[in-house]
Amino acid sequence: MAKGSLFSRVANAVSLFTGGAVCFGIALTSFVVWAATGPMFGYSANWQMVINTGTTIITFLMVFLIQNSQNRDTEAIQIKLDELIRATHGAQNALLDLEELDPDELAKFRARYAELAGKAKNPADGSVSEIGVHHVELEGIPQTESEAHAREGSASDAAGNVAPSDQPPL
Repeated sequence: MAKGSLFSRVANAVSLFTGGAVCFGIALTSFVVWAATGPMFGYSANWQMVINTGTTIITFLMVFLIQNSQNRDTEAIQIKLDELIRATHGAQNALLDLEELDPDELAKFRARYAELAGKAKNPADGSVSEIGVHHVELEGIPQTESEAHAREGSASDAAGNVAPSDQPPL
């Protein structure tokens, strides 16, 4: 099992279990048994309280496990996307930390990319690439000085990947 805190290991194991068919079967069986015992208990308040209390406790605990799982997945996806942006020749490295920006700054980026999408759909010069995608320059998108310098003279391979010397330290 992967290293990490006890909570992370337990959360991962419970997440895998609760997302499976066995756990769904247990939950469904529990509900059927509870519903079938209704007539035996005269549909009493205590009988109803059993299902209400059980589902409330399970839901309360699952919220934290689901959030933990989502946080881990989101972080992993973000790191992978950052690596793709960093390694892709011509990509805007200024986009690497968008998740850290405040909503107003994000709105500016969103507006600029919406504008670029509009230009790509309806270019003034009618240019369309061989695969049917309109060419649009990313002018006006902020970039770092090192990124601008790298674009002017960076070595790249046939796939457009930046040379290994530009790799971040691990």
